[in-house]
Amino acid sequence: MVRRECPDARRETAVRPGVRLGVDVGSVRVGVARCDPGGILATPLETVRSGKGDVDRLVALAAEHEAVEVVVGLPTSLSGREGPAAEAARRFAARLAGRLPEGTVRLYDERLTTVTAEAGLRAGGVRGQARRKVVDQAAAAVLLQAALDGERLTGRPSGEIVRESP
Repeated sequence: MVRRECPDARRETAVRPGVRLGVDVGSVRVGVARCDPGGILATPLETVRSGKGDVDRLVALAAEHEAVEVVVGLPTSLSGREGPAAEAARRFAARLAGRLPEGTVRLYDERLTTVTAEAGLRAGGVRGQARRKVVDQAAAAVLLQAALDGERLTGRPSGEIVRESP
């Protein structure tokens, strides 16, 4: 039997090697996820309290995991508009970019990541306070996995590079 490839089939390309962190910024908590060095699978890592010391902790996590990139979620509405939460995420990403090597921080559209994470945790039987403790990490994993998958499909890094604010 001769196997033929469909000419319209999407071809997956390799993802740039290296560990990446995914960051879901919230007003109370910051969820953090990481991927394996091959960029295949994102997994929840940690929840950091928002506020004093949050950027310091992310810089430490990036160093500890030798992260080549940090993907920060950009919360936009379903129509693509940016509101106050997106402005806060942009400010946070700019602060983080000021502490990491240039080009390390990227913003990526995080529409529905928390909803997806909540649904997955609920389906897995995680309830109440236990779910609240890990939902931000799970949302960061959903965000990072989407960015990895996007890069795999397009052959280009997902999202936009963040520059340090002046």
